[in-house]
Amino acid sequence: MIEFEKLDKKFQTEEVLYYYKLLQKKKVSLAFKRIFDIVLAILLLILTFPIFIFIAIWIKLDSEGEVFYRQSRVTTYGREFKIFKFRTMVKNADKIGSAVTLQDDPRISRVGKKLRKVRLDELPQLLNILLGDMSFVGTRPEVAKYVNRYSNVMYATLLMPAGVTSTASITYKDEDAELEKYTKQGMSVDDAYVEKILPEKMKYNLYYLENFSFIEDIKIMIKTFFGVLKK
Repeated sequence: MIEFEKLDKKFQTEEVLYYYKLLQKKKVSLAFKRIFDIVLAILLLILTFPIFIFIAIWIKLDSEGEVFYRQSRVTTYGREFKIFKFRTMVKNADKIGSAVTLQDDPRISRVGKKLRKVRLDELPQLLNILLGDMSFVGTRPEVAKYVNRYSNVMYATLLMPAGVTSTASITYKDEDAELEKYTKQGMSVDDAYVEKILPEKMKYNLYYLENFSFIEDIKIMIKTFFGVLKK
């Protein structure tokens, strides 16, 4: 971990320091987490290569645009990176709507609806894991405009790499439906997300930091697996 005094000023608060000290005591678990991420990501990339090819062809046949969608997100210590996803929306969707997706969003393609349902659009993030931008378990990466609206304590979630899954993402698997409730009340999508959804998700993310262990990561991955199977 980077020395606390060398972190960006927005991290140097009492709220973040509390979680920083907790994670410092778990360096062995953090090392196991990284080794596990690399080994499992390589194995899954090999096993799912035929699925990658099939989905790529399916997307190209379904709608105009690239196979992969790449967007700037924020990970460890506030560093920005390009996240890999299979494209599930129409071309240039981010220019014609919000950074978050509503239920029955008209920008979602036909193939995109099916991929999102079983979270196969997230499969290319195995590449982000290998690059060190992400981990299998951790706080889902946000776009910079949402991170810029974080409270002091929320920055603590950036002490670890962003994750593909988390307890928060399992709990808020129907986030788009929740957002729609607030937009029907007249709130903008961005305000609804930052003011209503994000604070609740952060409670789970901060609890994860406080109770982080390699075993807990395995449990969250198993819950995610069975959650996807139910869909």
